[in-house]
Amino acid sequence: MPEEGKYLYCIIENSNARNFGPIGMGDRGDEVTTIPYGDLSAVISSVTMRKYVVSRETMMAHEKVLEKVMKDCTVLPVRFYTVAPSADEVRSLLRKRHAEFKNLLRYLDGRAELGLKVLWRDEKAIFQEIVAENRKLRKLRDSLQGKTAEAAHFDRIRLGEMVRMALDQKRDKEANMVLARFRPIANQICENKIMVDRMVLNAAFLVNKSREGECDQMVKRLDEELGERMMFKYTGPNPPYSFVNIVVKE
Repeated sequence: MPEEGKYLYCIIENSNARNFGPIGMGDRGDEVTTIPYGDLSAVISSVTMRKYVVSRETMMAHEKVLEKVMKDCTVLPVRFYTVAPSADEVRSLLRKRHAEFKNLLRYLDGRAELGLKVLWRDEKAIFQEIVAENRKLRKLRDSLQGKTAEAAHFDRIRLGEMVRMALDQKRDKEANMVLARFRPIANQICENKIMVDRMVLNAAFLVNKSREGECDQMVKRLDEELGERMMFKYTGPNPPYSFVNIVVKE
């Protein structure tokens, strides 16, 4: 295996050689350039053929390149740490998957990914709501009063399962309420993994750039209506990771 390879960041519609500056992955200050094939190009930089650890630093370096490129171009993100052994291999990828990449670029052209994370402000208050709303849960909780840990062991496990189920139901209900506001605006919605118990929603919206302002206003209205109960973390425009993630090799 050669010592140097070509790190792929994204695919763009471009037939000319371009240079996006010395912002390549790693600490060598490698230039981020393009390898064209016909009317497509891969955005790449030279790297040593070693495995990069997925860390905040390396992910930010990868994303920094995409953010720079997407200022001028529609991008098809390539999965983190995709390295080709040579420029010829990159051109071969563009040739073999030309129609696929062109179709994806047409789909994404003029659209942006916006991210929204919604969290309950007070997790303790949410648990109190769950107990107040569920008679069976209250009855089981009250039945544990005065019992030894050993005697109540299985009932405590059952109580925990009931609380978890009630929490999931409440989360789904409130997440769907938020999502309903964006369905008329977004072309596509992706619900991503819930990271912590107090997270209600972790979503990405693919929207026409002409409608970004509508999303901005919707988040503002939700914050005005629900801000005492929920926190809204809104980001974008972002590279369309949630809707396209080019995989070269499994």
